[in-house]
Amino acid sequence: MISIRSIAGLLALGVALALTGAAAAQTYRPAFQPDQLKGPPAGPVNQVLVLGSPHLAQMGGAVKAEMLTPLLDRLTAWAPEVIAIENVSGLQCDAMRRYPQRYRLSISDYCPDVSHAGQQAGLDVPAANAEAERMLADWPAAPTPEQRRRLAAVFLAAGEPTSALVQWLRLAPAERREGEGLDATLVAQLNTLTGSINESDSVAAVLAARLGLERVWSVDDHSSDRYPADIRSYARAIRQVWNNPAGEERKAAEDPIMDGVSQPDGLLNIYRYYNSPEAQRRAYESDFGAAQKDPSPEGFGRMYLASYETRNLRMVANMRDVMGVKPGVKMLTLVGASHKGYYEAYLNQMHDVVLADVEQVLR
Repeated sequence: MISIRSIAGLLALGVALALTGAAAAQTYRPAFQPDQLKGPPAGPVNQVLVLGSPHLAQMGGAVKAEMLTPLLDRLTAWAPEVIAIENVSGLQCDAMRRYPQRYRLSISDYCPDVSHAGQQAGLDVPAANAEAERMLADWPAAPTPEQRRRLAAVFLAAGEPTSALVQWLRLAPAERREGEGLDATLVAQLNTLTGSINESDSVAAVLAARLGLERVWSVDDHSSDRYPADIRSYARAIRQVWNNPAGEERKAAEDPIMDGVSQPDGLLNIYRYYNSPEAQRRAYESDFGAAQKDPSPEGFGRMYLASYETRNLRMVANMRDVMGVKPGVKMLTLVGASHKGYYEAYLNQMHDVVLADVEQVLR
C-alpha cells in the first residue's frame, strides 16, 4: 500500500514538474521572427494606419457630423488608397446564415437582411459580390450616374451597404434617385445611411468619397463566435470579469475626455486618447487581461479571450488579403479602440507591412 507521505511526495513532484514546464514554455522564444525580416528589397511596402475609434453610434447623439471635420481633414491629408472597416462582409454573413445552430445570435447582431436588395438587383449575395468585382475591374474613369446607381444596388445586394453609400455620396444630389435596381425602399435606406453617425458610414464612407475611392472593405470577422450551452452563466462570468479596479481606472480616465466632446476639437481629442499607448494598456488590463484570470471552473473568461484573439487574427488576415490585390498600398483601417493594440501587434508580423504612427497623423 502506498503511504500518505508517498502520495504527497508524488503530488509535490507533479506540481514541480508542471511549474517547470510552464516556466520553460514562458521563456522559450522562437528563432524565426517575421517582424525582423521586413521587405521587400524592391518596390514600396504596404503602409497601414490603424485608427482606434469610439463606437460613435453608442454616444447617445452627442456626435454631430460637423464634429468629424478635423478628423476627416487629417485622414484626407494622409491619403489612404484603401479603407477597411469593422463590418462583417456580406459573404461571411451569407456563410453564417447556413449555420444558424452556431451563429444565430451573431446573424441577429451583425447581418442585416439583404433579400430585398437581392430581389431588386436579381442577384444573390455571392453573385452580387462577383458582379461588383466584375464592374470595378472594368470601371471607367468617369462613370455615368446610371453606372453608379447600378453599382450601389449591387453592393446592397452583396451585403456591403457602406460601399453602396460610397457610390451614393459620389453622385450629385439630384442623381440620388431610383433606377438601375434601386427602388424607393433602397433609396430611403441609402439616404438614412447618409445621415447616420457611425465610424463606418460617417468617417470611412465620407472619406472614401472625398478621396475618389469606389468602395471600402469589410474586414470584421465573427466566424469564431461560439457560446456555451449555459449562456446565462457565461454572460454572468464575463460581466464579473469586467468588474475590476482596472475598469474603474479606465472609466475615470475616459469620462472627462468623453464629456468634452462638444468642445472645439473635442471629438478629435477623444480619438487622440483612444489611440494612445495608455488607452491600449487600460483596455487590455480591464478586459482581456482580466479574462485570463477568470476563476470560473468552466473557463468562461478563457473562452471569451480565445474568441476575441481569434477574431482579431482573422480580421488582420482579411486586411492582409486585401493588400495582396495591389502590393505597396496605403491602407487605413478603422476599428473599435479595444482592437487597436492587437491589430498593430499582428500586422507588425507581416513581412512587407509597416505601421504608420496615428498619433502624428492626428496632431
